[in-house]
Amino acid sequence: MDGQSKARVLIAMGVCGAGKSALARTLAARLGLALVDADDHHSEEARAAMSRGEALSDAERLPWLDRVGVAAAAAAQASGGVVIACSALRRIYRDRLRGHLPSACFIHLSGARDLIAGRLKSRRDHFVGVGLLDSQLATLEPLGHDESGIVVDVTASLDLLSEAVLRKMGDAAAVSLETGPVPDRLETRQN
Repeated sequence: MDGQSKARVLIAMGVCGAGKSALARTLAARLGLALVDADDHHSEEARAAMSRGEALSDAERLPWLDRVGVAAAAAAQASGGVVIACSALRRIYRDRLRGHLPSACFIHLSGARDLIAGRLKSRRDHFVGVGLLDSQLATLEPLGHDESGIVVDVTASLDLLSEAVLRKMGDAAAVSLETGPVPDRLETRQN
């Protein structure tokens, strides 16, 4: 393998509270891949700003995305693949990640604002709360038709959501047949 180019790279993306970290952990475990959570690579200053409900600027986000990209590329090279939990809200952010991870495939977790706000209100011990949701929704740019990825609805359970993602991505061997069919409504678009 020539570095990361042939490694499997999946990025669970979306607004705060969509379930990126939970889905990334589940997929990494099921596929036997490394896990990188972008939240672990924020500076203390960025964490403090977000805990006050202040959105980060591009000048603050781009170095963070580079740190995530470097860590994920190293993890992918070491283990043959990586699953990343990262908001990746704008095309320029996804392009920045692709600069480090050319084979990245994005999994956009999408859901209704009220559902996600409810999840954020029940969060404990996390620096991002409901105060950032509206700014993240305003910043969010859907995957372009030329971007590798799928969009899934987060209303389903984590088990059904991971099953839908694995099926959409062609990981039949990784899908448990015991859970039964996955409803089509979970698979809203594939590029």
